[in-house]
Amino acid sequence: MKFLIPPSEGKSKENVTDIVFEKTDFKYSKKVDEIIEKLTKLKPEDFKRTYGTSPEKSALIHKQNKIIKNSSCSPAILRYTGTVYSNISWQSFNNEQKEFFDRHFLIFSGLFGSVSPMTLIPNYKLKMNVLQLYKFWNSTLTEELKKENLVVDLLPQIHKKAYTQSENCINIDFSVVKNGKKVAAGHNGKMVKGQFVQFVCRNMITKFEDMIKFEFDGFKWNGKVFLKGK
Repeated sequence: MKFLIPPSEGKSKENVTDIVFEKTDFKYSKKVDEIIEKLTKLKPEDFKRTYGTSPEKSALIHKQNKIIKNSSCSPAILRYTGTVYSNISWQSFNNEQKEFFDRHFLIFSGLFGSVSPMTLIPNYKLKMNVLQLYKFWNSTLTEELKKENLVVDLLPQIHKKAYTQSENCINIDFSVVKNGKKVAAGHNGKMVKGQFVQFVCRNMITKFEDMIKFEFDGFKWNGKVFLKGK
């Protein structure tokens, strides 16, 4: 059983190990090499469009991405610092809950495909839609998830494209009622998503009927989504 969650835009620059990425046994290292090769072929005028920031910052990000093989690592759960991750509150888990989290959760990434929370990764920046990386990873991640009895998908739309769902997949979404209409929860959806992950891990839930007992800040399961409002 696997829960699929997105990475975060925000990342810690600190490294808690001296281990460089090249010295890890990362399962998709050859695929990462292919992506780095694609990046090396980019021209300076492509950097801003690729990384979505100023030319100066884009050039720095590009340089950093090209040398990640020789960059020091931290576990993914400590690398990602966005709203979802701050609400997971991983450091408050006991050892059994941390082990559950690492065993049952995968973080989808444009550069690394999928990683477990304790996978060692360097600092980087590369979105899933850049260079159509969702297509690049699709067959690999689809094959990886076929063997699971249940896949619980908490991914945003662009990350969902990085694999092809089969009958073993369930989508979990968070919505709010705004002006009488149901819409995506937006930033609040990131917060409640993190709280949902925390709920699953604290209770070490593996059954769908137990997952949908989750309630937070007015969000409740309505049979299709976790909805806030009427």
